[in-house]
Amino acid sequence: MDKVILMNKTVQETRIAILEDGKLVEMFIEKSGKARMVGNIYKGKVENVIEGIRAAFVDIGYGANAFLPFSEMNNPASVVSMVESVNGADEEEVELIPSQLKEPETGEINLKPGQDILVQVIKEPFADKGPRVTTDISLPGRFLVLVPNISYVGISKKIQNRKERTRLREIAKQIKPENFGLIIRTVAEGKDIDTLKKDLDSLLKKWKKIEKKAMTEPAPVCVYEDIEIVSSVVRDLLTPDVSKVIVDSKSLYKKIHSYVGSVSPEMVRKIEYYSSRTPLFDFYGVEKDFRNSLNNRVWLKSGGFIVIEHTEAMTTIDVNSGKYIGKKDYEENAFKINLQAAQEIARQVRLRDIGGIIVIDFIDMGKKENRDKVFHELLKEFKKDRAKAALAPISDFGLLEMTRQRTRLNLFYTVSEECPMCHGTGRITSKETFMTQIESWLRRFRTESKERRLVLQVHPYMGSYLQKEMKKILKKLQWKNLVLLKLEENSSLRLDEFRFISAKTGEDITDKF
Repeated sequence: MDKVILMNKTVQETRIAILEDGKLVEMFIEKSGKARMVGNIYKGKVENVIEGIRAAFVDIGYGANAFLPFSEMNNPASVVSMVESVNGADEEEVELIPSQLKEPETGEINLKPGQDILVQVIKEPFADKGPRVTTDISLPGRFLVLVPNISYVGISKKIQNRKERTRLREIAKQIKPENFGLIIRTVAEGKDIDTLKKDLDSLLKKWKKIEKKAMTEPAPVCVYEDIEIVSSVVRDLLTPDVSKVIVDSKSLYKKIHSYVGSVSPEMVRKIEYYSSRTPLFDFYGVEKDFRNSLNNRVWLKSGGFIVIEHTEAMTTIDVNSGKYIGKKDYEENAFKINLQAAQEIARQVRLRDIGGIIVIDFIDMGKKENRDKVFHELLKEFKKDRAKAALAPISDFGLLEMTRQRTRLNLFYTVSEECPMCHGTGRITSKETFMTQIESWLRRFRTESKERRLVLQVHPYMGSYLQKEMKKILKKLQWKNLVLLKLEENSSLRLDEFRFISAKTGEDITDKF
């Protein structure tokens, strides 16, 4: 597989695309002034502890309090899970070699409101929810991950050679400081003890700075800020299977070249500067794929299509036959479209970084063997994904339920904002219902006020409609309610919003009636 990393820097954003065999499979975007929080370590203050949901809320200086489940406290399993998902080792499973590994505490948690606590962000904030945090801290390096306060050695399962695993395990035991855990990452394969020790020394220096700041600074305060997205992608994803990293910014190229030269000199030759006038993403066909990833409808080669819809609780994906005619055999047609859809769904979920609960509505198939084939195809495609996913077989209703690990906002929410007109619903009140709401307001007004002259303010879109199509109805409303209405357009209003102003006082009286 040919794997390429493209880095495009603009005034407002830094975009990173990962291509596999020429296909866009992952996208990372970091906006200027909006750095990610995952990986950051904070000295926070416990706001409240709620036994009923086995969790605490911690003030870390962010707008909303951070959510700390009890399961994320003193739990070695959560450390490994967090290391795999947050610190870039999510492409590698970790096998633990216990030293003094403690079982997670399931009893009473000794946590009180007002208490200072050191936490690390493991999930970005979303909507009204604050970030999710853990007390099990880990610091990622190029070859190692340092885990304070828990003593064990972990080896990436992607290192399959037994002799190499034994060699790395022995090195880890030699260099591991007391009361620290070490995780050996995939890229450490073949590295000597001096290289690993250099990486460890760098991590220990970071940890000492964190401890010093945590002891001297009052909570809430950020005591460690993880490196920006570009450096973290280079640190975590520049593996031997990457053929090249292409950067279109001279300053960014120099920065990456310097970093890679210091940690993996043999990888420097893979860093290339792109100087052509043709935009980098256009040259590699990424821009079109990126724009398509923002659409809710994705077409398949056969003429079928899938529709991706986001809700607060889950993401739903519907598979449709579309323009596909196929053979006379309905079962064969449904199976072919579903098989194509399974491949494209796995790619789109990975590209858009969709997490949480996902429900896929495949076209109904009568034969269980066909449902099983589609399920196993989806399973095979998701094995390429670095994020963990759990899938249930397709039900008799053609539905497949699955969950996918979520650590950051998916692409849709990263590059879009809520519409100020419809507030994210995608729909507005119909013109007929809009007029009914105006009439209902006028009736309430007439029962409580003797005023006869009003100014009706509406959005220009509705104003144009009222003046043309609804002119007679507007006059009828005036006669029926014995009021004189003056129509005014106000572009600051939503499309389906109206305001009534008293002509006598100039006061907005809409909310009074």
